[in-house]
Amino acid sequence: QVQLVESGGGSVQAGGTLRLSCASSGFTYRSQCMGWFRQAPEKEREGVAGIGSDGSTIYADSVKGRFTISRDNAKNTLYLQMNSLKPEDTALYYCAAAQALWGCRRSLERTTYNYWGQGTQVTVSS
Repeated sequence: QVQLVESGGGSVQAGGTLRLSCASSGFTYRSQCMGWFRQAPEKEREGVAGIGSDGSTIYADSVKGRFTISRDNAKNTLYLQMNSLKPEDTALYYCAAAQALWGCRRSLERTTYNYWGQGTQVTVSS
């Protein structure tokens, strides 16, 4: 059974940095694509960053140049480095994953992923 556990959220001032982590376990196929999503109160969950099984990445326009997604396959951990944080980045951040036998493409679409973590809160004050 796939499990995803996020950590690293917190409260920071605008301009600050945070690094989120997502520890994963239980994959049975060798190819995984993973992503970070966020959901602010009364808003829909949106894709922030995604990484394919080939290591290619994709970002939402709102975070390009500020956020970086990466993965350490040896540690089974996904990261999201968030720099120059803004109050509008405040949200509950979720880690998501999908697995495939022959490769999995980077994606910001919720329908790509079928495994989700519980979320970690990020609050940015002005």
